[in-house]
Amino acid sequence: MAASVTDRFLRYVVIDTQSDAASSTQPSTDKQKNLGRLLVDELLAIGISDAHLDEHGYVYATVPSNTMRSNVPVICFCAHMDTAPDFSGTNVKPQIVRNYQGGDIQLPGDPQQVIRVAEHPVLKDQIGNDIITSDGTTLLGADDKAGIAEIMAAAEFLMKNPDIKHGAIRILFTTDEEIGRGVDKVDLGKLGAAFGYTLDGETAGTIEDETFSADGVEIAIKGVAIHPGFAYGKMENAIRIAGAIIDRLPKDMAPETTKDRQGFIHPIAVSGVMEKANLSFIIRDFTEDGLKSKEVLLETATKEVLKDYPGSSYTFTVKKQYRNMKVVLDQHPEIAEYAMEAIRRAGMTPIRGSIRGGTDGSRLSFMGLPCANLFAGGHAFHSPLEFVSSQDMEKAVRTVVELAQIWEERA
Repeated sequence: MAASVTDRFLRYVVIDTQSDAASSTQPSTDKQKNLGRLLVDELLAIGISDAHLDEHGYVYATVPSNTMRSNVPVICFCAHMDTAPDFSGTNVKPQIVRNYQGGDIQLPGDPQQVIRVAEHPVLKDQIGNDIITSDGTTLLGADDKAGIAEIMAAAEFLMKNPDIKHGAIRILFTTDEEIGRGVDKVDLGKLGAAFGYTLDGETAGTIEDETFSADGVEIAIKGVAIHPGFAYGKMENAIRIAGAIIDRLPKDMAPETTKDRQGFIHPIAVSGVMEKANLSFIIRDFTEDGLKSKEVLLETATKEVLKDYPGSSYTFTVKKQYRNMKVVLDQHPEIAEYAMEAIRRAGMTPIRGSIRGGTDGSRLSFMGLPCANLFAGGHAFHSPLEFVSSQDMEKAVRTVVELAQIWEERA
């Protein structure tokens, strides 16, 4: 099982699948389909006859039920094929540090990139494991090709071991999760699942049934432009207005100053000229009230700044992104309970956590497919320091296999 999941992972990470938020197509980059086609071929090769790639780049497949029980819910396992636009995903060169014995890991492609134990204390739990990294010049792609490899390895194991009883299992591999469009075109009718799990988490043994709620905010500033030689008492520079708005944000309400269940206001883009400027923000909180209060705070700051610029104006646009999936999952406690039991059976102590972010499962839950998030084993996502161990990926495979059995046993 370990060899299968590692071999698969190493095949998948060398395929460039970065998504592109500037693209309006679905998938946002056609190269994501290259991995999708490979996955379909491999699914067909292990005997899953309905595996296919649709026009949106999604992979659908079914591990058929082999139980006599007719009331076993159909369960979906989901992972995303794209990697984040935050850092290059082109020409990935994975390396394996076999039988890791502790200490910092210097990456060979860029000696300045070092995975330090002081910054990644989880390395202390990896002694004796085989740790996979990039060479330091790209992302590794464990987010979320580790999840894909684990689902694929579990599907192969179940197909080869018919004595392990389970209901029908749907497999879904999505595109564009990293740019917030992961399930925009998913056909839940075709998927036909009652409950689901994404494999998109980090530390082995973790089950997450809560995410941030999320909105995006766009502020458009219209200033007063005039030749700077004649500007006295007249010019209202939109760039200065934008800077003043950002400067008014509470310093203790930023991603870099918040943790645990604290939300934040995060400016992610600023552009402008003297006449007009645009600011983009993401707002995050675990509660709807917290989300709304931060949006009120941001607009209040904007109004206060504009008082000093009577000739200028602004528009404030809120775009709903996703909501805390706990609202849905609390109505189906068995989803998390069965996952924790599967984690125990796979030899770990379950850790129930909350995600300071979102997953495909956030939106799937509100679309009608209640969906928790399981660990995939990776760490330092969205950076060249990303790493995952073969042993943690194997634990994820075992967890999926155990979970398939538990849903059949408890039916």
